[in-house]
Amino acid sequence: MIPKVSNRRSRRWLNDRLLMELVPRLNAEEIRGLFAPPPFGDDVPLSVFCLTNVEEWDKFRNIDMDKEATIMDALEGKTSKRKNCVDNDKVAVLTAWHRVDCRTREALRRNFLPELVSSYEQCVRAFAESGDGEVLVLRVQDPFHRLLLHGVCEFYNLVSVTTSQTEGNKAVKVTKIKKKKKAGSADIPNITLCNFLKMAKEGFW
Repeated sequence: MIPKVSNRRSRRWLNDRLLMELVPRLNAEEIRGLFAPPPFGDDVPLSVFCLTNVEEWDKFRNIDMDKEATIMDALEGKTSKRKNCVDNDKVAVLTAWHRVDCRTREALRRNFLPELVSSYEQCVRAFAESGDGEVLVLRVQDPFHRLLLHGVCEFYNLVSVTTSQTEGNKAVKVTKIKKKKKAGSADIPNITLCNFLKMAKEGFW
């Protein structure tokens, strides 16, 4: 029970005693932290520049201004070229992606079968890049797999048509892939369809 105090000085003394009992005493490390940063706290660690050879940094500080400008221009030129290359690749792959039918795009996004699409793409891309060969013939019997194959062909701006043929007593589906007359190297993006789908799934597009 707190005793009654009559005068102001006694009340102040009592308040100080109560604060000392409520607040624990600080140790040496905590007291040192109250006076940080330097000059009262810990010493300032040495800079990395102080630990290196002074002569080497003198060469860096005393570089000729014209030489420095030439180096900076060369670095900026490389950066801009790299950025233009990335932008061109992005435009090319997005253009190829929008050639694919919307229903096929949805199927590729939702039910992406990387191994199957990659096998189709390797075959179709090699055909698109080759200078010879008028028709590429593939036999894919599963309807959904054929849909993915047609999507790969549209991505590379190729014409693909599936027809039924009779082989013996069995009817089979045959997909014939042709190049367009105006198709060229510009229709083959540097980024493959599989890589584009992986990047889109990871949120890069």
